[in-house]
Parts: sequence; C-alpha cells; structure tokens
Amino acid sequence: MASIHSFRALRPVPASAPAVSSVPYDVVSTEEARQLASGNPLSFLHVTRSEIDLPEDTDPYSRQVYVKARANFELLRASAPLVVDESPSLYLYRLRMGAHEQTGLAGCFSIDEYESDLIKKHERTRRDKEDDRTRHIVELRAQTGVVFLTYKAVPAVDAVERQVTAGQPLYDFTADDGVHHTVWRAGTEQARALVAEFEQIPALYIADGHHRAASAARARTELRQLAGSSADAGTFIAVAFPDNQMQVLPYNRTVKDLAGRSPEQFLQQLGEVVPVSDGDAAPRAKGDVRMYLAGKWYALDFSGAMKPDASRASFLDVALLQRTVLEGLLGIGDVRSDKRIDFIGGARGTTALEAAVDSGKAAIAFSMFPVTLDDLMAISDAGGIMPPKSTWFEPKLRDGLLIHAI
Repeated sequence: MASIHSFRALRPVPASAPAVSSVPYDVVSTEEARQLASGNPLSFLHVTRSEIDLPEDTDPYSRQVYVKARANFELLRASAPLVVDESPSLYLYRLRMGAHEQTGLAGCFSIDEYESDLIKKHERTRRDKEDDRTRHIVELRAQTGVVFLTYKAVPAVDAVERQVTAGQPLYDFTADDGVHHTVWRAGTEQARALVAEFEQIPALYIADGHHRAASAARARTELRQLAGSSADAGTFIAVAFPDNQMQVLPYNRTVKDLAGRSPEQFLQQLGEVVPVSDGDAAPRAKGDVRMYLAGKWYALDFSGAMKPDASRASFLDVALLQRTVLEGLLGIGDVRSDKRIDFIGGARGTTALEAAVDSGKAAIAFSMFPVTLDDLMAISDAGGIMPPKSTWFEPKLRDGLLIHAI
C-alpha cells in the first residue's frame, strides 16, 4: 500500500511567493529561463537554472553551474526569505486554469516504494538528465523539483481535503501565465487522517517527473556516503492528484525536413501506408492524427493499424505515428536524440504548429489526440513503457513554493 509522509517544508513567506515561484526547470530552455527571470532576483529559476547567471557560453552541466545554484539558493533563503515550518505537515495544492481545477496532496513519498514499483512508472529516463538533477540535489541538499503523481480517486481522501481547503491558505495568487495557485497547510489531525487514508491506496502513478524521482533515488545513495546526511533523503517531494481531476493534453510533434522529398512526393508515399484525407487541426478520437504540411491540414486514419492483441503501449497514436511515419518515412529512429524533431505541449495549441511550419522552422507538424489516463495507468500496471513525449499534463506545478530540505 502507498504511504505519504509529513515534512517540514522550506518555503517563501507569503508576500514573496508569487515572485519566487517559477515554471518547472525542465519546460524551458536556458534562454527562455533567462528571459522569465530577467528583472526578478527572487525567481526560483536562479536556483533551478543557475546557468542564466553565468556567461552565455557556459556549459549547463559544468561544476560552476551547481556551485552557482547553491550560492543562489543560500541568497534566496535570506532575501525572500525562505522559512522552515516548525513541525512536519502535509499540504494541499490547488491549480486552476480557466474552467479546469484540480487539488492534490503535497508531501513526501517513499523512495523504497518507488524502487519496488509500488509507485509506478511509464517512461524511461535519460542518464544525462538524471546526472544533472542528482548533482543539483546533492549540491543543495534539497529537492527543489516536485514530482507529479496520480492515483485512483478515494472519496475519504477527498472529504479530508475539503476540510483543509475550507481554511485560510498559505498562498493564493495567479501566475504570469494565468494559472491560479493556492496552497494550504493541513492541521495535525487532518494530516494524520490523510496518512491513514493513503495507506489504503494500492498504487501511485508518476504522471510527470520521472527524472526528478529517479534523481532523488540516486541522490539518496550518494548522500548515504556523506557525513551528516539526513533520513529525509529516503523520500522525495511530490503532489498526488486524484485521477478524476487530471487533465491530459496532447504532446504534438514538428519535423524540420521531409528527408529530401517535396510535399507532393511525401503525400504520395504517406498515402501508401496510412489513409490520408483533407481535415482540420483537431483530432476527434484515438487513431485520428492531424498533419500540417505546406499550409494545409490533413487527417491520418490509424484506426485500422490498431491490433487488439498488441500491447496497449504499442498502439498508442504516438507509437503508430512513430513506426509508420517518423521512422518509416522520415528516418527518425530515436526521438530523444534526433535533432530533426521537436515537441510542442498541447497547451500552446495548434497555432504553434502552424507557426513553426509557416515560418520555415519545420517542414511538417502533427497534431495528436491526447493519451487517456486510463491508458497510462493500464500500461504502468502491466510494467509497460510508453513512447517518449506521449503526455503533456496541464496545468503545471510551480517550483519554489514547497522545497524538501534533506
């Protein structure tokens, strides 16, 4: 059964929380982070993407980047300031984006349960990304990246959460991107009740943050070898949302070229492997992928390629597109490393796909129907792995509001 642990959050005082909070470190490039943090010395991006405060040609994985992160972290602790709660607790974190609202339980989760797959994964991690965040955690002695978990909704948990959220929040503000963030601290008895209810939950699922969880596990191993390491290193910070509140958006694709073909040649060859017809930008259902090429939208029908006896992961739309088009026609075998492909989260809409192609930055774009949470859970339960960049969860948690010092 799943467990959740109270912790003494390191967090900004309420007045500075809007300025401190930042987008997750891994959804922006160095240049985007530099622009977002410009003019805001309290932005947590100075901690999570500290290369923005070093010369532009600095290797983002060099030793000086992690040293700078630690220095910026200590400066922020004094200037924000950041405070440590007097006693361990759990927290409720609500996200509101437009009409969508979701409330999750923030606390610390067991690395042992992560390693034994009680906390289930659906994605492979890259060693270089693990190396980066592991070094960051060890240098700062803090987990600053929050893992995004989900679980099958439990009415008893919802009932306690309603009690907590009826009280006065610690933070309540709207970020620059329009997403509203509200955080409450649970009372002692409420926290105990939540811990007891979570013990009845059979499994947790990583929705977003596989590299953060993997890095926390590696950091624990390293910190065990250092004097003064904390028992808190055996857990990682996360927010767990019930599955019936989650919003999954598509993770769309653009490709820089057509592998030497003209648009007409590509369309002809594509029609030989998948039915193609005129369409608009929005896929209607699973098996329906939309393609933007030479100023026009087309519909690709993959429904006939779905094999009922195949693994669930193998006939996700992203997998079918990968095998049939990206690898089969465009020669893109490894989407993690091939520089010809790029990914655009669904929150940016299909206009971002059109802009990429119309500007010449890409030759072709694909608009996907979102993967369902039911697919994610079923694949995770079976020990399966989803293709890279299959899901985009929105809205995003902010970095810097709740930090787990270890």
